[in-house]
Amino acid sequence: MGVIADRIRKKLETAFAPARLEITDDSDKHHGHAGSREGGESHFTLLIESAAFAGTSRVDRQRMINKVLAEELAGPVHALSIRAEAPQ
Repeated sequence: MGVIADRIRKKLETAFAPARLEITDDSDKHHGHAGSREGGESHFTLLIESAAFAGTSRVDRQRMINKVLAEELAGPVHALSIRAEAPQ
């Protein structure tokens, strides 16, 4: 993974201590589209499972993640697809 993906991983691990965390760089699928940039790391898919999400709605989970990643979302990350779950 690249620098931005590593930064995202570190922030999410610190904030949510996830049991499962998958970050996929989908930038190559968006070449030539809005927000695409040289070198990729502009479009990501995120799967995160954390006890921190227990009792929260899907929207609240996404807001929690967006708050932690505000710096990345304001700059290098153009799109972030989020699937956030609490442990079963």
